[in-house]
Formats: sequence, C-alpha cells, structure tokens
Amino acid sequence: MEFDKELDSTLRFKSSKNIPVVASFEDMKLKDDLLRGIYDYGFEEPSAIQSRAIKPIIAGRDTIAQAQSGTGKTATFGIGILQVCDTKSRETQAIVLSPTRELALQIQKVLKSLGSFMNLHCHACIGGTSVGEDMKQFGKGQQVVSGTPGRVVDMIKRRTLNTRNIKMLVLDEADELLNKGFQEQIYEVYRYLPPSTQVVVVSATLPNEVLSMTKKFMNDPVKILVKRDDITLEGISQFYIDVDKEDWKFDTLCDLYDSMTISQAVIFCNTKKKVDWLCEAMRKANFTVVAMHGDMKQEERDKIMQEFRSSQSRVLISTDVWARGIDVQQVSLVINYDLPYDREMYVHRIGRAGRFGRKGVSINFVTKEDKPELHALERYYSVKISEMPADINNLL
Repeated sequence: MEFDKELDSTLRFKSSKNIPVVASFEDMKLKDDLLRGIYDYGFEEPSAIQSRAIKPIIAGRDTIAQAQSGTGKTATFGIGILQVCDTKSRETQAIVLSPTRELALQIQKVLKSLGSFMNLHCHACIGGTSVGEDMKQFGKGQQVVSGTPGRVVDMIKRRTLNTRNIKMLVLDEADELLNKGFQEQIYEVYRYLPPSTQVVVVSATLPNEVLSMTKKFMNDPVKILVKRDDITLEGISQFYIDVDKEDWKFDTLCDLYDSMTISQAVIFCNTKKKVDWLCEAMRKANFTVVAMHGDMKQEERDKIMQEFRSSQSRVLISTDVWARGIDVQQVSLVINYDLPYDREMYVHRIGRAGRFGRKGVSINFVTKEDKPELHALERYYSVKISEMPADINNLL
C-alpha cells in the first residue's frame, strides 16, 4: 500500500448498486449467541446502515460504510467481526483502529457487550497505558484488538501482537485516520497484515480525497454512502446566537447555563488553551463543569469520561478529541463556543447530541467575523441554521 501525495479530489463515488436491505437480525443468519448479545444490548431491529452493511462485511467483502453519527456504525462492524471470529481460537483475528483512545475504549465496550455470550476476548490497545499490561493481555490471547494506531504498531513491532491470523482490519472515523497525522502508522499496520485481510472503512464524513485514497488498499469495495446533505442529523435542531464579538461569548454562555443543566451538554472550543481558560472561568463564576483535551494524562481523561457517562458531571468542555464517535446517550445539547476550523468536523460535533435518533439541539456562537463561515456551513450541508429562539427549554 502506498499513499500518494497527490490525490484525485475530483473523484465522485456513488453507493454500489443493488445493495440488499436486510430487515431483521434473524434474516442475517447470525450465530445464536451473537443474536442473544444483540438483543441483550437493546437492539430490536437493524438501523439503515446495519441493514445494508452487515451482510457484505460478513460475506468477506471490503466495505466502505458512511452514515450519520448515532446510527449504530460501531455495532455494524462489531457484528460483522463477531460473526466471522472463531471464538474457539485465542489468536487475534480482527483489528479496529480509531483516532482517539476514548473511542477505542468505547468500541471495546460495545464489542464485549455484543459478544457477552460468545467467550470473546477483546483488548483495548491504546497509548498512555502500561506497555507491560498490554504484553500480559496479549499473552493470554485476544481475538479482537480495538486500538489507536501508534500503540498497535508498537505491539506488532515488538511481536507481542501476532498478525498472521488477522482476517479483518476496520478503520473507524477513517477520514481522520487517513489524514496526514496517522497515515504513516496506518501504513505500518497494513504492511504486517496477511494479503487476504478484509478492510472495512467507516465514518460519518468521507471526503473525496479519502475515498480516492482507499483505492490504494481496498479490493473492489462495496460502497454504502449517503449524500453530504443527508448527513446533517435528523432530529438535531441547529441554531446560532449572534454574539457580535469574542469577548461576549462568555457572558452568553453563563446566561445559557441554566438551560444546559436540564440534561448533559458538551461545549466545543478549538484549542486546548481555550478549553482550560473557559473551564477555569466557568468554575470561578461558580458553575460546575469538567474539561478534557489531548494533553491530559490518560487516567485523568478516563476519570472525566466516567464522571460524564454516569451523569456526575453535566457539562463537558472539550476540544475535537471528543467530537468523534463518543456515545453518551444523555447528551442533548452541543454548543460550538468556536465554530470548527474544519467543516467536516461540524457534523461530528453536533452528532454528540441526539444519538440514535433522539432529539437534540446544537447552538453555534457566531461573531461578526464568523458570519461568512456560518453561511458556508449552511451551503456545504444544505441546511438552515436559524437564530436561537427565546425559549430554548421547549426544545430540550
């Protein structure tokens, strides 16, 4: 596999024709113990992406699956992995790569839940944790690995993670993984895999340059894509507040805080420095908030995630480290304190609200300078982002 520096950004991909839609999990002819795990997890019938993508994955086809955030993409490839895994063997048979440690841990949790009746061993192989503990876990045998690229490469090079029986490689949030920061590490992992390895690429946003890049390492993939203007998350009401200038954002946020405590909220800033500043300023004003970004130690990030998942803390201030794939069901409000630098990130951020079809609200703080970017987002996703109504409580 070789990543060309120049990519054909003019390419246009369409969904593969005649993709069958399977209406129920029973019709997928899954293992009985896997079906038990699916129903025990709380799924009743497949979502749109699950009803289209699980069968090609099980059939061994390379697959590109794009669907809205919160529609069950993790379970889509998770069910595919568990169906093809031989749980009688303790050899590693599937690797799932994610751009953040939190997402890798969450995927491990979903896989373990779906495979709870299957004697599944799934290890989270992530940076910021003990290498010795990783080596110990691999010594016991792990059928599935959910990890971040750097640590997975490290374990492969140490010959702790044996790749000779790998059947499937999944790239979750693939557009981020195939970005400049991770490209080399993805290439390193791929280099060590058997030539027959099936590749599954998953994301809510797949720009043309990423789709073009998949030609380098995928073999005649089934493409299940949604148009960009179908991605903007039904059920999420999108608003903006005209704050005129940067200095007024903080007071606006304080005024909103009472509405935010009805349920859980995530506030996104563009820099780690801004996250730290805003967290401190909110606490000085006697508001209870927690903050998270990539410079924090893993233990601290785990603790904050745990508090937020268990609703001990209701408001989380974060950088885009939290924008992708993290699933906390109670989140119904996302505030973009800063509009994202990257338009593709907008859909990932607001997708933290309204998971799996629930209702949610996103609010964008917009200065005079931000107005052109707000209109650009509206054009890009073919949506109308309205000025926030006086009574936001009715929407939450």
